[in-house]
Amino acid sequence: MILSGACAVVSWSGGKDSCLALWRAVRHGVKPVALLTMLDESGERSRSHGARPEVLALQAAALGLPQRLGCASWNDYREVFVTQLRAAAADGCQAAVFGDIDLDAHREWEEQVCAEAGLRAMLPLWQESRAELAREFVAAGFAARIVMVNTSLIDEKWLGRVFDAALIDEMLAEGVDPCGEGGEFHTLVVDGPLFNRPLALKDGEVARLGEYRALDLLPA
Repeated sequence: MILSGACAVVSWSGGKDSCLALWRAVRHGVKPVALLTMLDESGERSRSHGARPEVLALQAAALGLPQRLGCASWNDYREVFVTQLRAAAADGCQAAVFGDIDLDAHREWEEQVCAEAGLRAMLPLWQESRAELAREFVAAGFAARIVMVNTSLIDEKWLGRVFDAALIDEMLAEGVDPCGEGGEFHTLVVDGPLFNRPLALKDGEVARLGEYRALDLLPA
């Protein structure tokens, strides 16, 4: 359920799903007040997508929103996340926006941590077709790159690709989930209707992290 008129903090990975959730929330009258991103213990990468803080900062600047950053290991992730949510609530937020689509365990966790912080969890994409959500993201005018792939699930050939209509069709033809809900891949949004300017980025090195391959996008 989307709470029209609510002030909300946005759980922000930098990828397509959190961006589409923000887009939908804004179109339904929600006022986003900050982007909440969790970094690893070192603070050098985002916990979910491996994005650099300076790239996340470029996204926030292009979106015109302040950031809330938490650093955590997986062991204290929940504690740090709830602390960030409580700080958002203290600043006047009534809700938090999440980009999950249909994984019940994720929704339950989000509702629990929001309840601990006195917030409502909003999931604007919940229970909708994965393929149609991917197409909506592209049709709305957003641009993204695939920055991480799990090679135990999909081929490395997808890494670095632009997330567009042709790619979605290609993924569907090969039996790949175009939303990557099973952890097949992660994206980084670089432009779109919420952005006041496209991100100026250049390709860095490709890291081999066990079964993962990650493209390091850098400020140009």
